[in-house]
Amino acid sequence: MVQTETLEEFYKKKFNGAEFRWLPDNTQQAIGHFNVFRLEDCLAPDAAPVSYSRRDFYKITLIRGRNVYHYADKSIEIDGSTLIFFNPQVPYTWQPLSDNTTGFFCIFKEEFFTQKIRGSLNELPMFAPGGKPAYVLNEKQDDQVSQLFVRMIDEINSDYQYKYDLLRNYVTELTHYALKMQPSDTLYQHTDAKSRITAVFTELLERQFPIESPSQRFRLRSANDFAQQLAVHVNHLNRSIRATTGKTTTEHIAERLASEAKALLKHTDWNISEISYSLGFDEPAHFNHFFKKHTHITPSAFRNV
Repeated sequence: MVQTETLEEFYKKKFNGAEFRWLPDNTQQAIGHFNVFRLEDCLAPDAAPVSYSRRDFYKITLIRGRNVYHYADKSIEIDGSTLIFFNPQVPYTWQPLSDNTTGFFCIFKEEFFTQKIRGSLNELPMFAPGGKPAYVLNEKQDDQVSQLFVRMIDEINSDYQYKYDLLRNYVTELTHYALKMQPSDTLYQHTDAKSRITAVFTELLERQFPIESPSQRFRLRSANDFAQQLAVHVNHLNRSIRATTGKTTTEHIAERLASEAKALLKHTDWNISEISYSLGFDEPAHFNHFFKKHTHITPSAFRNV
């Protein structure tokens, strides 16, 4: 399973494991973490490669030079200035292909915006799963975007009482700047796409577990549900997963569902109807049939073993 990098892990890597204050003094956790950096300040010559993983925060990067990003099932090779948006739902990694990588990036939690904007960040095209997050910039556009990042750096180090409102405005301006542009279709190459789409599928599947209350419900229950979430054709998803794992998408979903059903039967006092509902079955009889098909025993019998 693709692991998720937390903010704390990000800061530990940034400071090479040295002591650091959590959180940094120039951020404010109560409103949703925000910070901004110059990219070259975070590139140590002996730094370990960036892992292919999800993060539990959003990230917007202005990157210059020759680099390659692996984003979900796509590879994005960059030569020049590019503005890229990353969301917590999609795993990614990147590697420099030259020694002249420079730029900026900011990171923030969704809570930084939830009290101030209408709707979800994931409704914006650049943050949507399956979207195209990269925007190639010309020299003038690079200058304009760079100025926004410089203002962020100046502001986060200031004592201005309302600086987080201003920082939020700068991030919003970045997203609107990109929305006026077209994402760069020519960047996308499908390198090792089958294994990457399998990794993203597995991550989406695992994110629905564990089921922690009877009111929580397992919702992505079919290959088509996952294909829609990933913005790919269901046949492409099925072929990729079978080629990578030897099993069908449906088999993976059923195995994980059966495993969670066993855990709930053994480790909770929920009745069969509650377990059935939480696992996405409309009727307990459907759950009974599913469980017996995959375990050769009824849910009640399994609980009493």
